[in-house]
Amino acid sequence: MSASLSPCPRSVVVPRLRVAGCVFAEDEARLLICAARTPADLAAMVDRRAAGLPLEHVLGWAQFRGLRIAVDPAVFVPRRRTELLARQAIALARQAAGPAGQARTRPRAVIVDLCCGSGALVAALDGIELYAVDIDPAAVRCARRNLAATGAQVYEGDLDEPLPAALRGRVDVLVANAPYVPTEAVGLLPPEARLHEPRVALDGGTDGLDVLRRVIAAAPGWLAPGGHLLVETSQRQAPQTVETFAGNGLIPRLARSEEHNATVVIGTRPPPE
Repeated sequence: MSASLSPCPRSVVVPRLRVAGCVFAEDEARLLICAARTPADLAAMVDRRAAGLPLEHVLGWAQFRGLRIAVDPAVFVPRRRTELLARQAIALARQAAGPAGQARTRPRAVIVDLCCGSGALVAALDGIELYAVDIDPAAVRCARRNLAATGAQVYEGDLDEPLPAALRGRVDVLVANAPYVPTEAVGLLPPEARLHEPRVALDGGTDGLDVLRRVIAAAPGWLAPGGHLLVETSQRQAPQTVETFAGNGLIPRLARSEEHNATVVIGTRPPPE
């Protein structure tokens, strides 16, 4: 809120948010007050948050790996747990590009995100040859805005369907934060997600793995020899996901963050013998 406005009414905003069930009411109040341009703007933002809209949709942005990512209404909100997926992808992309300060066979690694949402993962990989896809037109519009400065190519379509054929066999790192919530569990999600985020970004089918299975099956055709597929999943689903990786010719391993309750399965396409 502008310094020219009256003092910030924290004593009003914080209790209102607490009554609405916001666990981090103090932190949210600070963000809303700083974002509001006028007292009327602040009142409207607090009303939307108290009505259950995700804080990120009210603010218009989400924090992801130190970046401010624009998040439009009805677009999937990037989660803190997905930073594990980003960290793993960054490490593998740097490895593919070669050690810094040494001659590299290619100047940049080739990265593809098949379920890009707002583009948060791709934004974290700035400076690399980037491609992103999402089936949701609202997410694609949001991602294009977030990624305008990165040179990323953003496509609208179903998983790998719109990717250029010239990428086949060239991708160093393929990431997919695909939906993995079982259909019957979607109704158990917090109202913020269940009511205000697109179901296509949440519902992974009967066992939660329908979309992931499609990603895993498609990946070997796009990966370069020694390239990697990384997907986020739940700890409970990880064993079955690992088995699916192996069944599609990928060498799997797990990465886990207890702090953020995050599980990532990484599969490597073996180099030719």
